[in-house]
Amino acid sequence: MKKVIATDKAPAAIGPYSQAIEVNGMIYTSGIIPVVPATGEIPEGSQAQARQVLTNLSALLQEAGSSMDQVVKTTVFIKEMNDFGAINEVYAEFFSGDFPSRSCVEVARLPKDVMIEMEAIAIKNQ
Repeated sequence: MKKVIATDKAPAAIGPYSQAIEVNGMIYTSGIIPVVPATGEIPEGSQAQARQVLTNLSALLQEAGSSMDQVVKTTVFIKEMNDFGAINEVYAEFFSGDFPSRSCVEVARLPKDVMIEMEAIAIKNQ
């Protein structure tokens, strides 16, 4: 049985989709962009945007009864592969111990013309 996960501590869906879905103890997030939920603002620069995406992801996982330590896979979409190293620095601040598996791809354009979008799969805390 699937359960819809939603929180106002992460950007609201801007289309016909859920922020996250839980199925059989697994959390599947939609793509998360670097919108500050309280203001709707988008930070400047790849590191600030990466930090906001990961902050939003953490809040969404917490609402789902999970955490960053329970993430098993991320997919990262970036507008500019030259930002890969800078984004990695921020990414490493949010994960400790065993890092999740990850795919990272450069894309031509992202919603709201942001520089980064990320989705994740996590285990629900037991």
